[in-house]
Amino acid sequence: MTPRAPRIVFMGSPEFALPVLEALVEHFPVVGVVTQPDKPAGRGSRLTPPPVKTRAQALGLPVIQPRRLTEPEALAQLRAWDPDLIVVAAFGQILKPEVLQLPRHGALNVHASLLPRWRGAAPVQYALLNGDAQTGVTIMLMDEGLDTGPILSQRATLIRPDDNALTLSQRLARMGAELLVETIPPYLAGDLRPKPQDERLATYAPRLKKADGLLDFTRPATYLARQVRAFYPWPGSFLPWRGGNLKVLQARAVPDAPSPGPGVRLVWQGWPAVGTREGVLVLEQVQPPGKRPMPGDAFLRGARDWASPAPPQERTG
Repeated sequence: MTPRAPRIVFMGSPEFALPVLEALVEHFPVVGVVTQPDKPAGRGSRLTPPPVKTRAQALGLPVIQPRRLTEPEALAQLRAWDPDLIVVAAFGQILKPEVLQLPRHGALNVHASLLPRWRGAAPVQYALLNGDAQTGVTIMLMDEGLDTGPILSQRATLIRPDDNALTLSQRLARMGAELLVETIPPYLAGDLRPKPQDERLATYAPRLKKADGLLDFTRPATYLARQVRAFYPWPGSFLPWRGGNLKVLQARAVPDAPSPGPGVRLVWQGWPAVGTREGVLVLEQVQPPGKRPMPGDAFLRGARDWASPAPPQERTG
């Protein structure tokens, strides 16, 4: 007798979750989708649905958007869907015991790091920021902790010199989707034994705030170049400029260049640059307040006073 295909409820919200959702729909019966509520976005603060909601509706899947999974209506819908398995990918809420206990086979999480390294909300950004040589994806059996559950499978990838948070997230999302589809059948068959995480190796990647993007030029140029890559596209990296913030979209470090001092602006071989604690940070692509992104050398043509002395503590607008 052929075993019944597992009924899966998917929980996810941002772009990262889309390849996972699509892979599940291709291989298993997805009976429902849970995602975050619509949120104001853009200059007009218009209510905007999370990417998972838009894609799920296009796939004809039922969607709910509870503020909390423990709301009576949400729990009732989850029970009605009668899932064998819950799959989570960047959902944005911690699953309480009453949710974790609903599916017959528990809940699996697709996490964008090689756990136990970089538990938390921003694993891709922290891997880049800290100069990790590699990262990867983990399929984990969820428990009540923050990314503390036992590991079912992992897959690694090298971090490329030109990777930023966007390109690396996209690659990890595809890897996670492939690994999940490979992991579910042996897990349900009892052929995969969950492996506890080594708590001694745990590191944390807390949720980022917009203010975290302020470039601190008392740090070395190599660190700041990694920050620009790690925080693109959000929260972004910036420095104070003419009463507002100059966004730095792409930068490179010249660690051996003599620095005029942390935060001192200069022109380096025709490009805008800023002195750091060690070396110089060259701004290759920037976005001035109220303008479009542009190459750094083009920005200099309209910023004749760029190299003027300015205190590192210049206030933001």
